[in-house]
Amino acid sequence: MDGDALSMAAGNAAEFWTRVARARGYETEAADGWLAVMGDERYGTRVLTLRATDLSDRKTRTGELIEDAFGAVDLTAEGATMRQLPIMIRYPDEPVAEPRIPVRRVTDARDLGTAERLVVEDFSLERFQPYEPGVVFPAALLDTLEFYLAEIDGEPVGACVAVPEEHVVGVYWVTTGTAHRSRGVGRSLMYALLRRFDDRPMTLTASKLGRPLYESLGFAHITQATWWTR
Repeated sequence: MDGDALSMAAGNAAEFWTRVARARGYETEAADGWLAVMGDERYGTRVLTLRATDLSDRKTRTGELIEDAFGAVDLTAEGATMRQLPIMIRYPDEPVAEPRIPVRRVTDARDLGTAERLVVEDFSLERFQPYEPGVVFPAALLDTLEFYLAEIDGEPVGACVAVPEEHVVGVYWVTTGTAHRSRGVGRSLMYALLRRFDDRPMTLTASKLGRPLYESLGFAHITQATWWTR
C-alpha cells in the first residue's frame, strides 16, 4: 500500500468535507487522526480518519457515517454495518484524448443546480429526495470547489466535482444520467479533468461499477476504504 498516496487521498477528502461544512454552516470537530463534520438532522454526521486510528478517543454516535481509509476502525461489536470502496490514484502521465462529449465548468448557480440534481437523483441520495435546490451544493461552493457538466446536444447528461489542492486534486460524485449510461459520459468527464489537472496526482473513491473505467485511465488501487454506519 502506498502510504503517501493514501495520505493525499484522505487529506483531500477531509479538505472536501471541510469546504462543504463551511458552505453549509456546519460545525466541524477535529483531533489527532480524525475529522468530524456535524450536519443537520437531514445530513447527519460524517467522520473521516486521517491516519490509522481506532477512534477510541471519540464516542461513536448513532446515525454517523465513519469513513475509514486506513482499516483501523472496527465497529462490528457495536452493531454497525460496513461496506468497502476502492481508493485510487493516478500520477501525471501521457496526455489523454479530448472528451468525446462536451464538458464545461459550472460558473453560475443555475448550472450548479443542474449538476446537483444529477448527483442527487442518479446517486439515489435518499436523504435529499425529493430534490431541493441548494441543499447539497449551496452556491457558496462555487468559490471553493470546481463543478463540471457533460452535455449531449445541450442536454446535461453527467456531472462531477473536483477539489484542487496545491499537490493533489480529488474527484467526487462522478455521475451519469440513467438514460445516458454506456455512452462515454463518465470517460469524457474524466478526460476533461485529467487535461485540466495534468500537473499533479488525482485521487478518487470508486464505485465497483466505476473502477474498470478508472483503471483504463491509469488509476491504481491504493486500498479499500471501509465505511461504517449505525
